[in-house]
Amino acid sequence: MNRRFLAASLGVLLSLSVTAPASAGPDPAGKAPADAAANAAKQISALQELKRSQTPTESKLDTSLVLAKRGADAAGRGLRAAVPALQTGVAADRVTVDIRGTASADLLDHLRKIGAGIRSVSERYGSVRAEIPVSAAEGIAARKDVKFVEPAVGAMTARQLTTPASPRDAKKPSKEAKAREVAARTQAALSVKAEPVVSEGDRAHNADKARQQFGVTGVGVKICALSDGVDSLRASQAAGELPDVDVLPGEGGSGDEGTAMLEIIHDLIPNARLGFATAFRSDASFADNIRKLRFDAKCDVIVDDVIYFKEAVFQDWIIAQAVNDVTAAGALYFSSAGNEGNVVDGTAAHWEGDFADSGLSIGKWAGTAHNFAGANGVQIYQPISDASSADVPVLLNWSDPIGRSANDYDLFLLDRNGNVVSASQNYQDGAADAYERVQTPRLGGQGLRVAIVKFKGENRYLSLSALRGRFKDTSGVLTAYNTPGQLFGHAAAKDAFAVGAAPAATPLPFDLEPGDPPNPKGPFPGSFGPASKVERFTSDGPRRIIYNADGTPVTPGNVSSTGGVVRQKPEITAADGVSTTAPGFETFYGTSAAAPHAAAIAGLVLSGNPGISPADVREALVTTSVDIEQSGVDNRSGAGILLADKVLAYTGASPQPLAEPQAPTVRASDGGAFIDPGDTATVTLPVTNRGDGLAASTSVVLTSPTAGVTIAPRSKFYGSIDKGQTAINNFTITVPANHPLGTPVLLDAKVTFAGSQSPTTARFPVKVGQPSTVVHDFAYTGAPLAIPDNDPTGVTVPVQVSGIGPASRVTFSIDGTQCTTDTGATTVGIDHTFVSDLVGTLRSPTGGTVTVFSGNGSNGHNICKAVFDDTAAQSITSATSDKAPYTGSWRPYQPLEGALGVADGTWSFHVRDTANRDTGSLRAFSLHVSGFVTPGS
Repeated sequence: MNRRFLAASLGVLLSLSVTAPASAGPDPAGKAPADAAANAAKQISALQELKRSQTPTESKLDTSLVLAKRGADAAGRGLRAAVPALQTGVAADRVTVDIRGTASADLLDHLRKIGAGIRSVSERYGSVRAEIPVSAAEGIAARKDVKFVEPAVGAMTARQLTTPASPRDAKKPSKEAKAREVAARTQAALSVKAEPVVSEGDRAHNADKARQQFGVTGVGVKICALSDGVDSLRASQAAGELPDVDVLPGEGGSGDEGTAMLEIIHDLIPNARLGFATAFRSDASFADNIRKLRFDAKCDVIVDDVIYFKEAVFQDWIIAQAVNDVTAAGALYFSSAGNEGNVVDGTAAHWEGDFADSGLSIGKWAGTAHNFAGANGVQIYQPISDASSADVPVLLNWSDPIGRSANDYDLFLLDRNGNVVSASQNYQDGAADAYERVQTPRLGGQGLRVAIVKFKGENRYLSLSALRGRFKDTSGVLTAYNTPGQLFGHAAAKDAFAVGAAPAATPLPFDLEPGDPPNPKGPFPGSFGPASKVERFTSDGPRRIIYNADGTPVTPGNVSSTGGVVRQKPEITAADGVSTTAPGFETFYGTSAAAPHAAAIAGLVLSGNPGISPADVREALVTTSVDIEQSGVDNRSGAGILLADKVLAYTGASPQPLAEPQAPTVRASDGGAFIDPGDTATVTLPVTNRGDGLAASTSVVLTSPTAGVTIAPRSKFYGSIDKGQTAINNFTITVPANHPLGTPVLLDAKVTFAGSQSPTTARFPVKVGQPSTVVHDFAYTGAPLAIPDNDPTGVTVPVQVSGIGPASRVTFSIDGTQCTTDTGATTVGIDHTFVSDLVGTLRSPTGGTVTVFSGNGSNGHNICKAVFDDTAAQSITSATSDKAPYTGSWRPYQPLEGALGVADGTWSFHVRDTANRDTGSLRAFSLHVSGFVTPGS
């Protein structure tokens, strides 16, 4: 087929729509449809010529990286001339990429040698995020341990961000300005106690009523969130809006959506323990942190509000697989349904269905365009609304298993004149993902439309989404085709709860697009009921899943629109448009706000029904939801909207006691200050009831796994302990004479009481031997070591310790000779701007690891002559910028006692930088170790 005939044929194809060609008329910009079609054919031909000419190594690079790589050669200059409007989104010098394959030590060494900045590493998921020179991309792709290199996969939270007229990447406050703002808010909160800010969802969900009626407040439950960051955590705590939060070390992230989510959770379930980790380091890091929150931090309920653009539509990808792991281990998982719109409200930009061959070639080399009109005519363009076209990721997925697609589809974004604005034409050669992505211009455009081209292979079931955009008719030119099912990714995991949004109080204060119907309002100060309405932007389901997580087809032989299994999504609806104190989230709209409300209500169920199964919690939430919108379960609100009092009544929730052993006091019976081998000692063991109800018939069994230790009596009765009260009893222990000096005796306390959370257990070490008052210092005084910027591998320094034996006490210091906040100071132990970017970890020869500091110090510079001591009066977590340079005595982020044991051997201190732009060096630090006094010496 010659090019002239091809262009003419394509001109006919592109000018056709559901209506007759004559109705299309000239383009509003003055170019006739046939001219635009010929222009499109010419430009797509040039791009396909590039694809055809790619080397095997280049085929392991994303389209944008191939274009950037070739930009400087003659072919690249020719391509730019042929496709003048094409945007790659890749800077000329450096780019942040996700490297898929094996996260080997050799790969990391290679990246360091080429001057890359390593941003995150996931060994489990074989992924490394790194900032690399563009010129190095091909060399990375050529490695055998690398499968694919692509620009860092983007993500967004499900907060309704801005009015349509505002660019979504509007300039944010600088790092310095944000830190100053947070410091000022913290100081103000400490000085003047303001009235608490409570989410209107507490009232609208009847959670306030449920806590009072059932006496359940969250005791015994830990709820953890993943979002962007918790920049204002300290300020929120100072204001009394949040209690202590278990932030995974170094995973505090950046931003305040996490702070807002935690405030919502705390408002509804005030006595639950809280945790947090960022989801924004990378997709693989997000998956890792989901697992850490369950398996390391022991979270019972996990909630997030994040979607990564590359999350698979028809199969559980790595993030959904992590969700599957934690739900299989008993956790409840909640995720925002998304703010990408729905068909009923006319706010969607989603179409899925089987590939329909338009019958005509597109481009010079290969491929046929998909026909969106199907049996209704011929239309290969899907039009994007002008009002919702700014900076929109447009995603194409098809029904091939992850990492095994041999059917090659491409995606093109064009303007009304047929200019290709963005293109994604990766090779699917049997070892690739069934995924392509283009991005609309930052400021949007007029008459943007997308085309899907099957370059080669079999017909497949397709999914096309423009996130936060809208597929909308172009009057007389193109028809928009939308289908339900915008919701995708880990929120669609089988046992996850996808949560839609309904306003608790005032309506969203702007139209999603000009001319839209009014936004709904909520019932506050009343509660939700059958008349409540979902937000017009909430994403719809259901979600068709074609492949199992391992890549095997759900319905072998059928991967089309009739294959697989359909998951009902979303499951439930909860409140948004609520108040928090987090900056930028004073009124918090979006399914980002809805998900933590639902998670908190589930936490109340767990608290009032210890031991209840996840299946029973699901039944309670779904069965008691108030039906809204379409009668019965629907694809926008799920089963309906939650009311906490109905859920707790359904489950029979009641106040639960929680009697827990506390750290004992141990006194030698002979009056000596220390317990020595052969001694008898009195152990005073407190038990505190942290629960919501009376702990009746409380008793303690005290045992020891340490050989030769005897305890009398073995058990003691503590009686009834009221909530918030503590009871004590004494036990006697005898340490054998041959017990090794310095080796602690371990005591295991088991507390039983009348309640579903019984028994509770704890292990306590008791030091044996007289701690020496002699302190041995072991210092690092070598050359300064640069702390890599925003690099999780950081810098590790070993220190040899000898002549101590078992350690009775350890303190740790960042040293220096003259303390200053000067940038690049050479007289301080750590010179670093924004000390809060740093995480310092100490590891002992026994493998005990403690975090010394993590995200502390705000925007202050430098640590100098700072001693980290478990007995210090002030905690490093309270360090503010005005205390810089950080000097004096501080309690560490985690107790150094966790590193005690045999001191002799190699200790190591590791420092990593968790945020970009700020740099510095590790210069001087010391270990200060005391052993035990040898008897008779």
